[in-house]
Amino acid sequence: MVTAIVMVQAERHSIQETAEALAGVSGVREVYSVTGEWDIVAILKLSRYEDLDDVVTGGLRRVPGIARTQTMLAFRTYSEDLLDQGFGVGLDEGQQP
Repeated sequence: MVTAIVMVQAERHSIQETAEALAGVSGVREVYSVTGEWDIVAILKLSRYEDLDDVVTGGLRRVPGIARTQTMLAFRTYSEDLLDQGFGVGLDEGQQP
C-alpha cells in the first residue's frame, strides 16, 4: 500500500467546495482543512506507485479551486496503536495514558 500526503492551497473562498470535491477523487481516503500555509491536506492510499500519477496528475487536476499542491510519499506508518504503546511505558498494566 502506498500512502501519499497532498497539501493543497485552495483559491480564495473555495476551501469547502474544493475539500468536498477532493474527498470524491478515487484513491483519496481522508481530507482535512488545516491552518497555516496550506488550506487542505488529503491522504491518499493507493495500491501501486504508478497509481499516484493517475490520481495526482489526473484526478486532482480536475478538481476546481486548487491553486497549488505539494505531494509527499510516506516511507513508514506509525499507527496510533504503536504510539499509544509508547506513551504507556511505565504505567501499571491496564492503566490508560
